[in-house]
Amino acid sequence: MEKVWLKSYPEGIPGEVTEPPWRSVRDLFEHSFASFPNRPAYTNMGTTLTYSDLNHQSMKFACFLQKKLGLTRGERVAIMLPNILQYPVAMCGAFRAGLVVVNVNPLYTARELKHQLKDSGARAIVVLENFAHTLEEVVADTDVDHVVTTGVGDLLSWPKSTLTNLVLRHVKKAVPPYRFANSTKFRKALKQGAREKLGVVDLGFADIAFLQYTGGTTGVSKGAMLSHRNMVFNVHQTITWQHDVYDDVDRVIAITALPLYHIFSLEGNCLTGMALGGENVLITNPRDFEGFAKEIAGFDFNLFTGVNTIFASLMNTPSFEKIDFSHLCVAIGGGMAVQPAVAKEWKQKTGQPILQGYGLTETSPVAICCRIRDDFTGTIGLPIPSTDAIIVGDDGNALPLGEVGEICIKGPQVMEGYWQRPKETAEVMLPGGWLRTGDVGRMDEDGYFWIEDRKKDMILVSGFNVYPNEIENVVVELDGVLEAAAIGIPDERSGEIVKVFAVRKDESLTEKDILDYCRENLTGYKRPKLIEFRDELPKTNVGKILRRELRDE
Repeated sequence: MEKVWLKSYPEGIPGEVTEPPWRSVRDLFEHSFASFPNRPAYTNMGTTLTYSDLNHQSMKFACFLQKKLGLTRGERVAIMLPNILQYPVAMCGAFRAGLVVVNVNPLYTARELKHQLKDSGARAIVVLENFAHTLEEVVADTDVDHVVTTGVGDLLSWPKSTLTNLVLRHVKKAVPPYRFANSTKFRKALKQGAREKLGVVDLGFADIAFLQYTGGTTGVSKGAMLSHRNMVFNVHQTITWQHDVYDDVDRVIAITALPLYHIFSLEGNCLTGMALGGENVLITNPRDFEGFAKEIAGFDFNLFTGVNTIFASLMNTPSFEKIDFSHLCVAIGGGMAVQPAVAKEWKQKTGQPILQGYGLTETSPVAICCRIRDDFTGTIGLPIPSTDAIIVGDDGNALPLGEVGEICIKGPQVMEGYWQRPKETAEVMLPGGWLRTGDVGRMDEDGYFWIEDRKKDMILVSGFNVYPNEIENVVVELDGVLEAAAIGIPDERSGEIVKVFAVRKDESLTEKDILDYCRENLTGYKRPKLIEFRDELPKTNVGKILRRELRDE
């Protein structure tokens, strides 16, 4: 296969990367601990953990997991946290103990959480106390033996740590009551671990690092098995692609507003930042854009990652004008398409273009990316080093340049498969290690890729995948609903929103009934914003609902 894109590579970028200097994610951060002990690693709400701090804290947590909980190599530990300092401590601790990390969205409903914990077989979970009541509802029906709870302020400097927890618990009433039979407070876990010594655990390329859950093509949430090889190669590929972008700065300072449990932020900010000895400025609540703007105004940051909605909303925030963008080297947009109008305004206001990239959970995630210093054109860019990409027809055979078909990816960052789901794995993998992305696009004569449409019915809301099957399954649980179909419709703020078409069997059923039921059973970004009742839904001759016809309307 001719790699047409190589002729468009910037000078100094190789077509293939060398083997990474790390054999595991653990090796990556252990190297950073040794190389940059006094550098800031993570900052949140005015408190900074240096690499030395993170080294010591994560070792305590690793000892707790291994010695106190008795977790052994390859067992799963779930992390259900927003962007707070406890996340990197828990993640690094889990890998030091040889465990697999299962990232969990803290906003999951009980139904969603139960499925992920049962499917992964997680033995322990670290959860923010604000969401512990949801876990309480389902934990008895899972394999979770031990719960570690933490407050937002637990790792902040005193007295802010105490004040933050007091305000959230007793003033804002943001921590609903919960109770577990077998649980430990995060700070107590660190104290217990400090008295232990970690046993040696071998980790290498083949070991699974993350079970990163995604809906795939069917809407059934399943865990993409991302190995240590997948993750360290993708970090190495990312650093190689960025080449000399940080040559004129003392160290990388990244604004990390996207949640670390999301694969984009996990790889692009958390792991790549640590590999470079950089500092991640964690934004716990990026929806508070005024607070977000004021927080980052105090940093000479040079890396900013986000989705289209973050760029757009931040620019419409009064305090945006107070942010100093003079040190910004690169702004990366992913998770959803960056709108041209947003990219144009960002360039005018910050002086830097938005670098658009493309990837999936199944590709760890970066597979295709624009050249660092190019202006925004709408293309998703070129396959990054050691990555192959082709356009295939329905028969799985490659199509000529310029023709539209399904984008397929091959490279060391492609997942090992779906956890305990060989059938679903086989459905997305072509012979030779090619991953079918489900996205429809084309490649031009210069090797640039363009997204044309999505083959899947997946809906993309603020960078998060929403799968119609899941929405429809919830809606039809209502007694008054006969049939339902969910589609995505364009939205200026979030890219798309969910609209549900429903056929009633009880004419007294209202739009509010459906919206209220979805509010109880679906995370915020999955909830439909619009309901339309129909007498019937368009179907194939075998009775399959035609969502495409509804979208075409």
